[in-house]
Amino acid sequence: MTRVAIVTGAGTGIGAATARLLSTKGLAVVLVGRRAELLEAVREEIGGRTLAVTADVGDRTAPERIVAETLAAFGQIDVVVNNAAVIEPSPIDAVTREAFERHYAVNVAGPFFLVTAALAALRASDDAAVVNVSSSLGTIVMPDTTLYGSTKAALEYLTRALAYELAKDGIRVNAVAPGGIDTPIHETYAEDLQATLADLARRLPIGRMGRPDEVATWVWSLIAPETRYTTGTVIHVDGGHVLGLPESAGG
Repeated sequence: MTRVAIVTGAGTGIGAATARLLSTKGLAVVLVGRRAELLEAVREEIGGRTLAVTADVGDRTAPERIVAETLAAFGQIDVVVNNAAVIEPSPIDAVTREAFERHYAVNVAGPFFLVTAALAALRASDDAAVVNVSSSLGTIVMPDTTLYGSTKAALEYLTRALAYELAKDGIRVNAVAPGGIDTPIHETYAEDLQATLADLARRLPIGRMGRPDEVATWVWSLIAPETRYTTGTVIHVDGGHVLGLPESAGG
């Protein structure tokens, strides 16, 4: 039976790359994101058994609607990839309550409640898996990333807690933690995109930005049937970012 995967933030970057790869592996893919035109472009590229659901995972009503539309189209849910996120760098004394609540709504509450909304379907699956997309900033600290980094640290704790709680149901839960990946998310906050990307790259021991497909490969690995014995793990796909700042970068 064809497995069905929900991928959030699927219009660009890691989400789009993951959707493409899962489709090539034979999964039906539900593309979730805020911008219908981006989702439709990915859906047309992939073809096959795909569904696009326009939704903001930070909206309280979104998880139930995403699950309902998925079940209406395919009748099952086997995989959830929680990739959607927001990042709005800011000094702590400039953080607003609105920004705080938005980060936690999208980056923490969204993944948690999407999994709980899909729980009955995941329990019914013979090969259920959840992958949460965290960040190297869930482990290390960079200036002005208090909100984003703290949400990713919370997401990694949720990964371990859900893995423990759901193991008895045969649902494995893991995470990937990218760092310095060349995706459009940087355009949402960078005043000088090229300077921002160059600064990120110089902080990586491996010496370059990563590609979305390099993260997607690990998402697939963590939901593949061959890794059914793996749960509660966070895989760093970050060019060595968490290892520390290279000497050549200074500081």
